[in-house]
Amino acid sequence: MKSQSDDITPTLVTVSKLRKVYDLSGPWLEKVLAGKGKQTVTAVDNVSFDIKRGETFALVGESGSGKTTVARMVVGLLERTAGEVRIDGISVGSTASAGERARLRRSIQMIFQDPYASLNPRWTVGAIIAEPIVTFGLIKGKAAVAERVGELLTLVGLSPADAVKYPHQFSGGQRQRIAIARALSSNPEFIVCDEPTSALDVSVQAQILNLMADLQERLGLTYLFISHNLAVVRHVADQIGVLYLGRLVEIAGSRDIFERPRHPYTKMLIAAVPDLEDPGKAPEGIVGEIPNPVSPPTGCHFHPRCPLAMDRCKIEVPAFRDGVACHLA
Repeated sequence: MKSQSDDITPTLVTVSKLRKVYDLSGPWLEKVLAGKGKQTVTAVDNVSFDIKRGETFALVGESGSGKTTVARMVVGLLERTAGEVRIDGISVGSTASAGERARLRRSIQMIFQDPYASLNPRWTVGAIIAEPIVTFGLIKGKAAVAERVGELLTLVGLSPADAVKYPHQFSGGQRQRIAIARALSSNPEFIVCDEPTSALDVSVQAQILNLMADLQERLGLTYLFISHNLAVVRHVADQIGVLYLGRLVEIAGSRDIFERPRHPYTKMLIAAVPDLEDPGKAPEGIVGEIPNPVSPPTGCHFHPRCPLAMDRCKIEVPAFRDGVACHLA
């Protein structure tokens, strides 16, 4: 006899050939007078990856690599130019039915980089956390909602008495705990974390990362973790995808990425991470700067900065095979 668990696939999130192109052209008359054609920038190009239930997939890369654009397309905040995102078998976008879209809105949440900017300063903490509960009709009655808000505050290491306070009365780390409590209030399966610790002090970063790991284990959460810092994701990610100028250049398990990096860009990112075992050793800087996405290099985008670049790299885009996009790999 088939059990209910047999219907649950190990993969919760599937991202297929995701692409985002922005039109930077001015008004039609301005283009005609200036004699310029259509100008576009490809922010994300053919990005594909899967996230298993209960695991963390980290997307890393320098600023301007397209990480946040991917995150916003995954949750449906940004329209895709091409590609598909499926969460628990449901397509994110206009093709989903009204019932499926309602289910997705409850099961997906996002934690942003700046907790103060993501919290309404005019609302109390209790009202902020209660909003998804009330909107989705998860609990009826003011007393029951207030009790649930208190439970969520306790879950993230705060006090139920904090519900009557306002966001400006808390520290940065405490505000991020409030943002996490709000994200948990709709009982989500999947949470997108867009640089959730980059605005915090190092000691507070560790506390928030430990909290998120504990919540993941207790609640069975699945994370897409966006970061520019490999050192941050080393101990929290199960899989790591390395993004460069809108293209994935490598995907591997966290241990494999650090012990056996295959792409030259991944190696440079790892070399830039401070060595805790040898604090006197200065980390190597990443050579050069990320190119202008409006006029990216031909072939492999990374070839102007790559110490191993060949003539082939300048003219041919490397195919993504066996977890890496590199002609030498």
